Amino acid sequence: MGIADARPVSGGCIHRCYRGMLAGRAVFLKVNDARLADAFAAEADGLAALRAAGCTAPEPISHGAAGGVAYLLMEFLELESRGDFAALGRMLATIHRTQGGRFGWARDNYIGSTPQLNGAYENWAEFWRARRLEPQLALAKRNGYELDADNVVQLLEAHAPAPSLLHGDLWNGNAGFLAGGAPVLFDPAVYYGDREADLAMTELFGGFPREFYSAYGPLPAGYQQRKHLYNLYHLLNHLNLFGGGYLGQVKATLRLLARAL
Repeated sequence: MGIADARPVSGGCIHRCYRGMLAGRAVFLKVNDARLADAFAAEADGLAALRAAGCTAPEPISHGAAGGVAYLLMEFLELESRGDFAALGRMLATIHRTQGGRFGWARDNYIGSTPQLNGAYENWAEFWRARRLEPQLALAKRNGYELDADNVVQLLEAHAPAPSLLHGDLWNGNAGFLAGGAPVLFDPAVYYGDREADLAMTELFGGFPREFYSAYGPLPAGYQQRKHLYNLYHLLNHLNLFGGGYLGQVKATLRLLARAL
């Protein structure tokens, strides 16, 4: 690829990451085993979707596999952890105004290293059950965790959101700021879904201050209950990826949801 002066940099716990120069431009390179080429294709697809919706995100340049190694090459952005959170809230609201005809996405992608199924549904509750909770619960069962979550999707039966474009994995580690404070999003797991799911995840691990939510704007009645159902998906994924340290939080969330039914 003709990348010069490649140096290792931090970039998450899954891939090997490098900063280099290509034709006088700073670039960011992720590499891993060739079997992960589809994960890089999905990431490039998600970044392109966010950028098309008015989000500042790294430009994907190329991706593929060669010599047993998969790669994703993108624009390098020098990021800081603090900046204009109000602008980030407004940018997220802009992304969510991009809407699709159904819930889902044109291709499956990944939530962390876990496959994320995006086959389309007209009904949001059915999508959340079939494409989000059931795959995670089945994986948890294979990992030795028996969890009763049969009824929790009933909380969505009277909820009819628009299919908004979502980042899909919006914790504070996937947001940053340029030197002047302008916000940037990266590492997406995009699909069309309830915009509340993105907002819910920002609350799961914290790090988003009040001005972010104020700038984003109000959410419909019932969000304070639904957010726990949306975050159950991410807690189950963490249980399946990282083990029993998340089991207590999963069970506590299931108890909370059961009381809300």
